[in-house]
Amino acid sequence: MLLVMLCVSGVFANAVSATTTNLPDTVARALSQAGISESSIGIFVQTIGANQPILSIGAERSLNPASTLKLVTTFAGLELLGPAFTWNTEVFTDGSIQSETLHGNLYLKGQGDPKLTIEQFWLLLRNLRARGIREIRGDLILDRTAFADERSDSAGFDDQPTRPYNTTPSALMVNFKAVTLQFIPEPLTRSVRIISEPALLAVQISNHIKLIDGACGDWLSRLRVDTPGQADAAQLQFSGVYPLDCGERTRSYSVLGHRQYIGALFTQLWKELGGTFSGQVREATLPNTARAVSSITSPALSEVVRDINKYSNNVMARQLFLSLGLSGSSGSGATAANANLNIRQWLQQRQLPMPELVLENGSGLSRIERISAQHLGQLLLAAYQSSVMPELVASLPVAAVDGTLRKRLKNAGVAGQAHIKTGTLAGVRSIAGYVLDARGNRKVVVFIINHTQAGQAQAAQDALLNWVYSAESNTCCESTPRRSSKP
Repeated sequence: MLLVMLCVSGVFANAVSATTTNLPDTVARALSQAGISESSIGIFVQTIGANQPILSIGAERSLNPASTLKLVTTFAGLELLGPAFTWNTEVFTDGSIQSETLHGNLYLKGQGDPKLTIEQFWLLLRNLRARGIREIRGDLILDRTAFADERSDSAGFDDQPTRPYNTTPSALMVNFKAVTLQFIPEPLTRSVRIISEPALLAVQISNHIKLIDGACGDWLSRLRVDTPGQADAAQLQFSGVYPLDCGERTRSYSVLGHRQYIGALFTQLWKELGGTFSGQVREATLPNTARAVSSITSPALSEVVRDINKYSNNVMARQLFLSLGLSGSSGSGATAANANLNIRQWLQQRQLPMPELVLENGSGLSRIERISAQHLGQLLLAAYQSSVMPELVASLPVAAVDGTLRKRLKNAGVAGQAHIKTGTLAGVRSIAGYVLDARGNRKVVVFIINHTQAGQAQAAQDALLNWVYSAESNTCCESTPRRSSKP
């Protein structure tokens, strides 16, 4: 009886625990060493099932969350669309097929598939060939009207328009519009070979790289890349030096528009499949008279969400965000404004008011998106009680195991015990997710930093995760002393 009473007393102590506004010592020291003030942070920690947080510091501040904002987009997507939701990319024609020849135009209509890769696109074209089409005597017409054309600027965020993460959304996007280059050192000729995948004729590569001896270091900073563009083609002009110790490296670039990229890739793959095509590639709305020929379906949203969160894929997040704007678009194409409205209505229905929330593209790749640590934490608490909780939690990087946390916290107690989304921008570092602590309690953790020294904040964030995992986080905030459960 005494043992039972003492155990109940310990549970009661946990139930009446009070919120602390004192930083754990390890976190405070790491922030001080990084030169980051407490006024630049937002922290929220709460045990699942508890009535109040155990740690709340600046949690009400409206801060730029970087990629942790993807949690809003992906949770909304899973609940509003469903984990099994898929996107279709369809092929139509307005002509007839005779003796393996299509007399008419071929139409590609997209619905916003975030993961239409080269492999999937090849399967779609292969299916066309299997249906008896070899020669196309007409044009390839792209229908991208499912998303409204909002004239996004790929250079607007950080003046890096060739980086694939800046690829603008499109209802018909193939392979993230990227060309991946493989740099292969050739010691005998003191040169560097460049292999392109896909090897598009519309992307010309000029290689003047010199191979040198020495440590690899920041090899990219030693290359110079110029990209003089043309109407329907582009160039990648490389110069500079490449250290031999780097071995083989890869780098992806985005240098063509959506229409140009799809046209170049279609022409190449169709030729490889034994087909012929000499028409134009243009954009137009699918006519009502066209008939369906083939289609391909995306992976389920549950798989797409995993790619978005594990690897912080901005392009896929933006595609999902706009897909949330399809409802209520009145046939004029999904817009960011409509996606914003639908997400806010969903939050209101869930009784999660967030007056400080600012949504631009739903990916966190933004200078204006905002949320507080408290409201992001409350979103995670709500998500844990949702039917889509397994899909959302499984999509988050696991500390020291995979995704963006693969190389962090390797020798820490929290390794393998935390599912955490990370966020990184210039002046921003953030983490948000779930930690299974040493006593088997699961806790929501959010830590957002907006400061010029935020790049030095990893130690502080790792210290918080370790503190949350430790037994100390269970005893830090009790309003009455914890009593031993021993008789």
